[in-house]
Amino acid sequence: QVQLVESGGGLVQAGGSLRLSCAASGRTFSSYAMGWFRQAAGKEREFVAAISWSGSTTFNAGSVKGRFTISRDNAKNTVYLQMNSLKPEDTPVYYCAAGDLTSRDLKTYDYWGQGTQVTVSS
Repeated sequence: QVQLVESGGGLVQAGGSLRLSCAASGRTFSSYAMGWFRQAAGKEREFVAAISWSGSTTFNAGSVKGRFTISRDNAKNTVYLQMNSLKPEDTPVYYCAAGDLTSRDLKTYDYWGQGTQVTVSS
């Protein structure tokens, strides 16, 4: 069992940066792949970035490529999402998730945090 708690969301101007953190409880964090997803009101949850259990494999959605970076620190049981050059369309609630596969498919993730709101003003 893994419990996930996101933090670091907030209000930022377009062009600014934020770093989201996702702290995990449980001794098996380092064995899970981790992902970040986001969901705007009235829309489906969409993939943002994923990282393998070791951190050796990462990939992003095309909409955030070159702007967002996912990383993890297994010693701290934490995964991060560094978000640069933020745009108003980056605004929704961001969720972290843990699963067995490094995947873009939200169905492959077993554990989810409750989300953190990011608001980018134009």
